[in-house]
This record gives sequence, C-alpha cells and structure tokens, in this order.
Amino acid sequence: MDIKVDDLTGPEVRALILEHLKGMSELSPPESMHALNIDGLKKPEVTFWSAWDQGQLAGCGAMKELEPGHGEIKSMRTSSAHLRKGVAKQLLEHIIGEAKRRGYQRLSLETGSFEAFEPARKLYEKSGFEYCEPFADYTEDPLSSFMTLKL
Repeated sequence: MDIKVDDLTGPEVRALILEHLKGMSELSPPESMHALNIDGLKKPEVTFWSAWDQGQLAGCGAMKELEPGHGEIKSMRTSSAHLRKGVAKQLLEHIIGEAKRRGYQRLSLETGSFEAFEPARKLYEKSGFEYCEPFADYTEDPLSSFMTLKL
C-alpha cells in the first residue's frame, strides 16, 4: 500500500471525502458531526493522506495540529471496495508514526459512541488509545467518544 500526502484535488479522493461526509451526516445530527469538509482538510494545520492499493484509492486519513505537541486524527475512511483489508490499520500506524516524527506527546480523536462506530473504536483501542475527556474545542456529547494516545 502506498500512503502519500494528498492535495485533495483528485476526483477519487474528493468522492471519498464526500461519501465520508454523507455517511457522517446520516449517522449524526449536525451538532454532533465533527467531520471536516474539503476546505477544512486543506487548512495549513491539517495534513491529509490518501492510501492507494494497485492504483485504486483504498482510504484516507488526516491529522490536525491542535497545539505544539498535540495532534488530532481526522477523516479516517476506508473505501467500500477495500473494507476489512487492513487499510485503516495501516493508515493509523502511518499517522501515529508521523505524529512521533513531529515530536507530538499526544494524539487524540473524536468518533461516534454508537454501534456503527464500534469497529473504529476497537481499532483505536487495539492501537493503545484510551478514552478521555473532551479535548480542544469539543464539549461533552453522548454521541461522541473521545480517545487519546500518549506518544
């Protein structure tokens, strides 16, 4: 799998982000949806990666710098044609590695708290993330789970 920094201009990547946003809006009310749109993913404090398998887009993920030493995982998504192939695990390992290279002490994330997000939460738990209080600008929300990893 080839994971590379992406500028979000390719049609496959844009389609996957739009699919991600649509899926999140179907699962969460607006006040509980924290996914970044394409413009949000292009901000200077965000690095976006796409993952490619034999020329096909397999998934994506991003990391936002919240403050020096603290990053947040954003927009983790596996394309439907590549589900259950380890794409998310490889992307997560890549992002954790990049956070360590940047000297971050902590990497955090927000994900849904209900059943549809259980596979994501299990992946994060297996990678050492622990549940935590809301961080950055987040507030307590019964539809959100907050997790963090000390690096």
